[in-house]
Amino acid sequence: MIRLWFRIILSAVIMVLLQTLVLNNIHIFGFVSPFIYIYVIMKLPFDVTRSGIIFVSFLIGLVVDIFSNTLGLHAAACTFMGFMRMPLLERLFFLKEFPERSIPSFNLFGYDKFIRYTLLLVAIHHVTLFLIESFSLFQPLLMIIRMVTSIMLTSLIILIIEAFNPGKKKSV
Repeated sequence: MIRLWFRIILSAVIMVLLQTLVLNNIHIFGFVSPFIYIYVIMKLPFDVTRSGIIFVSFLIGLVVDIFSNTLGLHAAACTFMGFMRMPLLERLFFLKEFPERSIPSFNLFGYDKFIRYTLLLVAIHHVTLFLIESFSLFQPLLMIIRMVTSIMLTSLIILIIEAFNPGKKKSV
């Protein structure tokens, strides 16, 4: 268990550094911004309590806010994503069929279900983030284009990271 939390903390540090030092400076065509630090929240084990997930999500978002100077935008979006994670998992999967301390992955869910899980969580995060960021519906078409393109790019990068993530093979 300690090894698992050490891996989670290490991956959170790496993802937050990568996000704040590199990816925050990438804006493809002025619209698309990848936010891959949410991958850490997606990969939290099933046996973490809902309040624990919300707390970890808030901390990760707060650290990104501190380094990005965004005044709580990422903390709010991550907290809401953490809040919605368990109900989403319960709606998509029958969690009792998975072993204890399972971690969401391609190998555990299968490709189609993990892609659906990724797209929904990324969409929850990005819609929340962009709605709070704009705080108005002044240019709704521009905001929708930014949301959709950022959701697609972030999901693609997360799926590529997951494809190269060494993990236990699914036992069938």
